[in-house]
Amino acid sequence: MNLLKFGRIVSHCSFYNGFSKPYTQMATNLGADKDLVPPSLSADNKEYPKHIHEIVNRISSLTLLEVADLSELLQKKLNIKNTGPVMPMMGQAPINQPVEEPEEQQAPTKTAFSVKLVKFDAAKKIQLIKEIKQVIPEMNLVQAKKFVESAPANIKTDVSKDEAEQIKKVLEEVGASIAIE
Repeated sequence: MNLLKFGRIVSHCSFYNGFSKPYTQMATNLGADKDLVPPSLSADNKEYPKHIHEIVNRISSLTLLEVADLSELLQKKLNIKNTGPVMPMMGQAPINQPVEEPEEQQAPTKTAFSVKLVKFDAAKKIQLIKEIKQVIPEMNLVQAKKFVESAPANIKTDVSKDEAEQIKKVLEEVGASIAIE
């Protein structure tokens, strides 16, 4: 379409004609003989049309999934590209300053250990049961026997390294394989 034809079409458009009139003529058409009140910039006493209230009420009653669908549909309808979440602007880093690299953090030293019975020598089973009963005084002989037979099992948890080493030493003397975790 050439520009002259486009110009004629636009000049016949009532919307365009309304803006092509001088301001004074438009003001008189709008009733400029009355005092014009500028719009309020405060949102406190602003009145909204009824249909806006209805839209707000309907949107506020949507579930999170429905809001996501609404957002997606509005982006398609209005041809808006999804830019992802907006991050707040950060100040620019000084130019000639070296960037400090975080120091390698050492793994926190472990203070609580678990002593685990992995396996045992069947020939020394009775001696091991007696030692387990000594290490865990709450157990009676039958419970200690069942405990040993259920290996692998945790003997004690949340003990210090020294106590774990001591338990390991005592139980390995009677044919147990112990792991400290």
